[in-house]
Amino acid sequence: MTPEQVGTDAYLLDVREPDEWTGGHAPGAHHLPMMEVPARMAEVPSDGEVVVICRAGGRSGQVVAYLMNQGWDNVRNLDGGMQSWAARGRDMVSEDGQPARVL
Repeated sequence: MTPEQVGTDAYLLDVREPDEWTGGHAPGAHHLPMMEVPARMAEVPSDGEVVVICRAGGRSGQVVAYLMNQGWDNVRNLDGGMQSWAARGRDMVSEDGQPARVL
């Protein structure tokens, strides 16, 4: 799915590392680093649209495949990740007082 296809009601699941998240993320996104997903799957909604995001789409694609194998049928990968999100001019916020950016 492309950044333009992400609806305002989608649950954005950012699976990047903490430093990447701090640098810049979509407003309202939920942070769950990829390596923590197996232990924290209960935090991922099983209804409604869940859009999984990483930097370029590789890690999020792996998380989508993993969750689908665990029974989630509502998860989608964001093509191009946060790089694509930023390039399309979608809103971003940072956690470190610096301008939001993709690390």
